[in-house]
Amino acid sequence: MKTNPLLEELWQVKDDLAREAGYDMNRIFAELRAAEAQQPGPLIRSAEDLRRYVAEEERRHEAASALALKEEPQPVPPDRTG
Repeated sequence: MKTNPLLEELWQVKDDLAREAGYDMNRIFAELRAAEAQQPGPLIRSAEDLRRYVAEEERRHEAASALALKEEPQPVPPDRTG
């Protein structure tokens, strides 16, 4: 049977986390919660959270671009001092 390299890596990470926490589930989740709290961005736990986040980012981008100047700048006249 052919193995999936992504699954292999995921299993390796899971095994490493479990080993580092002494295979104690409470400690594993406490460490995950602590790492989660240090993340600067929003926590996305589901596909619906992701859809809301993407929609909000699109609204922010549209609002910011609506404020941007849409005209071309005036051309700079040539220097006539020389």
